[in-house]
Amino acid sequence: MFSHTLPKIALPATLFVNNKRLLLPFLLLCCLAYPPIRDITLASMSDAFFQVSVFVAATLFIYYYAIDRLPQLELGYLSQKSPLLEVSFASFLGALPGCGGAIIVVTQFTKGQASFGSVVAVLTATMGDAAFLLLATKPIEGLLIMAIGLSVGVISGSLVNAFHDKDYLRPEKNDFCDDCLNSPSRAIIFSKSVWQIILIPSVIIAVLIALNTDFNAINNTLADSITVFGAVMALLAVTTWALSSKGQSYQEITSEEETINPPSKLYKVLQDTHFVTAWVVASFMLFELLVTFAGVDLKAWFTHYAYLAPLIAVAIGFLPGCGPQIVVTTLYIQGIIPFSALAANAISNDGDALFPAIAMAPRAALVATAYSAIPAMFVGYGLYFYGV
Repeated sequence: MFSHTLPKIALPATLFVNNKRLLLPFLLLCCLAYPPIRDITLASMSDAFFQVSVFVAATLFIYYYAIDRLPQLELGYLSQKSPLLEVSFASFLGALPGCGGAIIVVTQFTKGQASFGSVVAVLTATMGDAAFLLLATKPIEGLLIMAIGLSVGVISGSLVNAFHDKDYLRPEKNDFCDDCLNSPSRAIIFSKSVWQIILIPSVIIAVLIALNTDFNAINNTLADSITVFGAVMALLAVTTWALSSKGQSYQEITSEEETINPPSKLYKVLQDTHFVTAWVVASFMLFELLVTFAGVDLKAWFTHYAYLAPLIAVAIGFLPGCGPQIVVTTLYIQGIIPFSALAANAISNDGDALFPAIAMAPRAALVATAYSAIPAMFVGYGLYFYGV
């Protein structure tokens, strides 16, 4: 298909045997070195950083430091006070733009601090990073989708807790977990110094991107510089993630790292952010390559099969990551799909939170995702037949 040959990059095979996580940054470097897909790779990595990593880091930073001063925000505390209060707060975290809230609830579920109903609630309520795009372009519809997700999340989570024990499908505690302590690696120490410098400027750029700012209209060099900067930061995050674990077993590849000794909230924020970034970059790359070379045309699907729009939107919602969901939101903004399809997708999709959910609690993640399809179909086709 391509006229070029892949670049020859020599790396000892034993390196990947010892740490399979290193395969991801290695493959990214290969894609960057391969001219036909270099631009796609740069754009995908930059989008992953500015659309996901920056907002996840900011969300986790605020939450972890808020927990220090407001321990009442712990879902375990809320669950003891009232199961409805716990599910409502989980839904609220999910309804917030981005995937940070959903990741927090999934993590607390694996630690025994949240119920299975709260996982269903947060995954049902979350729209992921597509919410930023919708709020920036159609704020009224964005707020309406958030309200629908919040309401459906509370109802779904409460019903699940009524039929299932709060410990339903909770995985066994990981062998290397947050109760274990580990000295910070050189990679994350270096990453910390970089993040301390670039976080605020990155948040500003990310917000401007979410507001649909066209940097190319301002200056092409500026736009290219931002893309390269985002790609470099994504590569730094992925590489730090790869070097933060032995990466030998499946659990070590897909689970979060041990807590640093002494415990540090800033390091914890960076660990979680790097973990999510690695999965998001992989999903963004896969999606872009499928669109570019496999001819995936969502616009044609929705145009020719309007009555199937909510069903297709629900099916796309099952795909991990925010890339496909951002496409669905873009199609709505362009007037290609109805609001009913957007609502169905928003309820069924779990955004980037599905990656760590599958890694930490695969059975719970799959069942919760399947449960979210029920209200997604109900709301989607209810709005469709209502003419919305």
